[in-house]
Amino acid sequence: MTKYVAVAGKGGVGKTTFTALMLREMVRKNQGTSILAVDADPNANLNEALGLEVTSTISDLLEETKNPKAIPVGMPKDVFVEYKLQQSLIESHDIDLLVMGGPQGPGCYCYPNDLLRKYLETLGNNYDFVAVDTEAGLEHISRRTIPRIDTMFVISDSSARGIRSAGRVNDLIKGLRSAVGEVYLVVTKTAEGSLDLLRAEIEKTGLQLIGDIPMDPAVTKQDLAGQALFNLPDDAVSVLAVQKIIERAKL
Repeated sequence: MTKYVAVAGKGGVGKTTFTALMLREMVRKNQGTSILAVDADPNANLNEALGLEVTSTISDLLEETKNPKAIPVGMPKDVFVEYKLQQSLIESHDIDLLVMGGPQGPGCYCYPNDLLRKYLETLGNNYDFVAVDTEAGLEHISRRTIPRIDTMFVISDSSARGIRSAGRVNDLIKGLRSAVGEVYLVVTKTAEGSLDLLRAEIEKTGLQLIGDIPMDPAVTKQDLAGQALFNLPDDAVSVLAVQKIIERAKL
């Protein structure tokens, strides 16, 4: 049965970094496991963290469906949309990737979104593991575009403001129509003593703290060089921290 995992949190807290390193660990730990990554954040950059090139997004392709002239004569609209959706899948040796893209323009997208939901549900069944890098508003989950979430990681940086934001994300999760299984808090960019100072704020969120990721010079160096975080060395502080979190979450 496919395992669905989502990563949530506001921008700038290390959400995509965690997602990339989680996927790195899943590849290392489970050789032969089929993995699909879904970048549902409008500020899409998971592909860069994974070292994959994106030529088009689902948002771009769905925009084409609004133009009747784009659909070949004699081809049903649903067949055209599904064909375009299949084109948006980026395939690689270890991980396949779908990029949702930015906000769509005016007009009704109910029909293509319904097809997208069905497509993702069908596509997801072909994989052992599906990881979703969500947007802060969790719209794709609330609209049930993503079929379900078995495990959710809520990411915060090591600031009181970040922890409070994570608490608000947790409130959003509780209000979703979609079923969400285990929900964990991960605190990033920590230094010695950070978690002790944040303990009271963390307790207020109602989230279970599953681990933290210390500040890692290797991540900064990789970013400055424009290199994929997926290729960080095995002994990088952040890589080792994410390994512990994945083990505790029993993924």
